[in-house]
Amino acid sequence: MQATTLSFRVGVELAEQTRSLATIVGLKSSDYIREAVREKNERVTAERIAQLSRELAAEHLALNEATEDALNDGLD
Repeated sequence: MQATTLSFRVGVELAEQTRSLATIVGLKSSDYIREAVREKNERVTAERIAQLSRELAAEHLALNEATEDALNDGLD
C-alpha cells in the first residue's frame, strides 16, 4: 500500500480530545484518526448502497406494477 498524507485543520479542543482518546486506547493519533476515517467511510458507503438499493427496489416495483397492469389490460 502506498501511503499519502492528508492534512486538515481542527480546533484545539478537538485535537486535544483526539490525542487524549488515542492515548487511552493505545494508539498513535494518526492511527486513531485513520481508523475513525475508515469507519466513517465504511458507514457512509453502506448508507449509500442501502439508499441506492431502496431506489432500485422502488423502480423495480413500479416496473413490475406497470407490466402487470399492461398484461391485465383487456382481460376483464
